[in-house]
Amino acid sequence: MSSKRDDDTIPTSQSSPYSPKALKHPRSLPRSLHYLFREQRLLFILVGILIGSTFFILQPSLSRLSPAESTSLIARSASSTNYSPSRMSFNYGGGKTGRVPVGINPRRLRIVVTGGAGFVGSHLVDKLIGRGDEVIVIDNFFTGRKENLVHLFSNPRFELIRHDVVEPILLETNVMGTLNMLGLAKRVGARFLLTSTSEVYGDPLEHPQKETYWGNVNPIGERSCYDEGKRTAETLAMDYHRGAGVEVRIARIFNTYGPRMCLDDGRVVSNFVAQTIRKHPMTVYGDGKQTRSFQYVSDLVDGLVALMENDHVGPFNLGNPGEFTMLELAEVVKEVIDTSATIEFKPNTADDPHKRKPDISKAKELLNWEPKISLRDGLPRMVSDFRNRILNEDEGKGL
Repeated sequence: MSSKRDDDTIPTSQSSPYSPKALKHPRSLPRSLHYLFREQRLLFILVGILIGSTFFILQPSLSRLSPAESTSLIARSASSTNYSPSRMSFNYGGGKTGRVPVGINPRRLRIVVTGGAGFVGSHLVDKLIGRGDEVIVIDNFFTGRKENLVHLFSNPRFELIRHDVVEPILLETNVMGTLNMLGLAKRVGARFLLTSTSEVYGDPLEHPQKETYWGNVNPIGERSCYDEGKRTAETLAMDYHRGAGVEVRIARIFNTYGPRMCLDDGRVVSNFVAQTIRKHPMTVYGDGKQTRSFQYVSDLVDGLVALMENDHVGPFNLGNPGEFTMLELAEVVKEVIDTSATIEFKPNTADDPHKRKPDISKAKELLNWEPKISLRDGLPRMVSDFRNRILNEDEGKGL
């Protein structure tokens, strides 16, 4: 028994090959705090928190200048039939202004322009690139031309995508194209500019036309698809603005002319100029006493940019209040191109407006904008462009 007790006895430290660690005296600080205070670990942690906080404070401002924020979704509300300046619309991100770090240009944006290869769109793209913005053009080239943008192909701030906005770009007509781009503007928080048209006034009973005038449109007439399409596009824009908080701007564009217009787009100025250069009679529909107002394209572009950078939704009339009958326009074209040019009268088209003249007092007051170039000053610039293109066209045909 004594031997068994000896076996059960705990070995002493002298006979043991190891000894358990002695219990440590409790420290005055918890182990985790002691770890932090050693070797200035706490200082490095505080510096890291400060750097991270600074980044997240500045990040909203930086993101406004990033590709993701961009784009003024220049959304063209496309018409499936005739080209119109109002086929193009644009919007860009960066509606509200945040804090921008020193040394970063707060005006630089990344802008999407749908219909940017067309007449008005290409001039707008030139202005945006010229002021330092990054521009992405989306166009299906139905009426637009690559030649209008070829001078920008080597610019690193320019990109061209061939696409039709009636199809999702995971980006259908005036309505579906506008709806797609409004949805995109909502998703990315961009500001959206709809380039509507004076056609929403129809054959007006008010003269000149103010933005408060609701119009006189035949909803089942030959022109109604375009007229009502634009009116619906305006409705959609305002619904997205009121219901979803999308920042929208609406411009109602009156007749516009200038370089890069399609030679045979059926518009009165391009028709008269192209016919006179080709030595054909100018075609006047009806008695030629119906009136229109004509603005030069650079004036329109200035107005669109002013509207996009303003806090007012609109709609705003953008046009030149100078009013001409079709016969008076024909006389100006004869003075500029060929005084021997002749006129050919044809029956008038259905629902052709008798008068069209914008009241631009609202744009003057709120946008500080008004056109600067008269018809007699702007027309020669357009004629020079048309002469060159028609000459090249004739040479290609061997004429």
